[in-house]
Amino acid sequence: MGATRDIWYLHFATFFFFLGIALVGPLISPFAISLGADPFLVGIVAAVSAVVALVTKPLGGFLGDRGLRFHLMVAGTVLGIVAGVLYVLSYYTSQLWLFALGRGLHGFAMGIFFPPNLSTAIDLAPKGRVGETLGWRGTMFSLGNLIGPALGGYITDFSGFTVAFSVAAFLSLVSTLLVLNAYRHVGKHLPRRRKSEERASYRQLLSPFFVFASLGLLFMSLAYSGLNTFLPAIYKVSGLGTAAFGTYASIMGASSLFTRVIGGRQADLRGPVKVASLGLSLIIAAYVILNASLFPPGAYVSAAIIGAGFGLAVPSLQMMALAYLPERIRSFGSGIYTMFFDLGFLIGPVLLGYVAKASGYGAVFPLLPWIAFLALLSVQFPRFLSSGSEPGGG
Repeated sequence: MGATRDIWYLHFATFFFFLGIALVGPLISPFAISLGADPFLVGIVAAVSAVVALVTKPLGGFLGDRGLRFHLMVAGTVLGIVAGVLYVLSYYTSQLWLFALGRGLHGFAMGIFFPPNLSTAIDLAPKGRVGETLGWRGTMFSLGNLIGPALGGYITDFSGFTVAFSVAAFLSLVSTLLVLNAYRHVGKHLPRRRKSEERASYRQLLSPFFVFASLGLLFMSLAYSGLNTFLPAIYKVSGLGTAAFGTYASIMGASSLFTRVIGGRQADLRGPVKVASLGLSLIIAAYVILNASLFPPGAYVSAAIIGAGFGLAVPSLQMMALAYLPERIRSFGSGIYTMFFDLGFLIGPVLLGYVAKASGYGAVFPLLPWIAFLALLSVQFPRFLSSGSEPGGG
């Protein structure tokens, strides 16, 4: 089937879009400081993109369900180009507000690109291979986020901020061309609306699979945000260099890449609940191992297991949440679902920050297995509350 091969245009568009965004990530704070931002303003500028992405994802999903999926993806990539141009202009004008505006546009770009991109991947997946397709899409997303920070740092060290920002804009341009090519090749394969789907109600987002997959994602993200925030902090105060957590994160990312497609394929065969449960169980076990060996090199064992768990859980949770939804509301559902990941990353550092302030950084890590256990518990409920079988499996 043409869509099977041609969907890779969309996968590669996903890779280059998020590679451009990830490239800028490690440059935000140092560049803002170079423009004279104080620590408070650095934090504000760093948060702008995530906040804008969070509040615009429902809009991206809503418009995507009205036949504008590829239009929104193209608009998102074009906004990525504009954001890169604003970054360059902020360098030459030394205007922090221009850089902050660019960050806001990049956040808006993510908000309108991500939901239709995710739902379109599901719609274009060959029959019986939804999980596998999501696994490959997730691999492209993760690969961009794995390569991007190192690429951005390397370019900046050798050629300066302006070259790095220009490369980010160029990567968005490549993504634009790939999305247009994807539409030319696979747009015709998208399911046509049927009358039954025209009557699809947003109340179907209250289905057990969607609700509890979203809650599972929230708790998984909340625990991961604690790891991502406070493990580098405890390494810092313990006298370790930044490379200690950099290595930890790289091991997690590489391990996740190896298991994403496996997780998706197994979700197709066995059902997403079973595979998500296995992935979350691995994550819980890894957090227990981390508490037993918090510092390198022993900590790197937990990094490999966490990454493997994410690779199994992420495509399975996506399939669990979205495969049951009618095509007519799937983009909006994708936007709402992915908001739970963002919420976890916004809430986690604040809640766990209070724990760290009261009892020290080390008090955060014993909580992580319990938070991840709540994610595991959440994904079990649909088995008992839904009369139908889970999508893709028994």
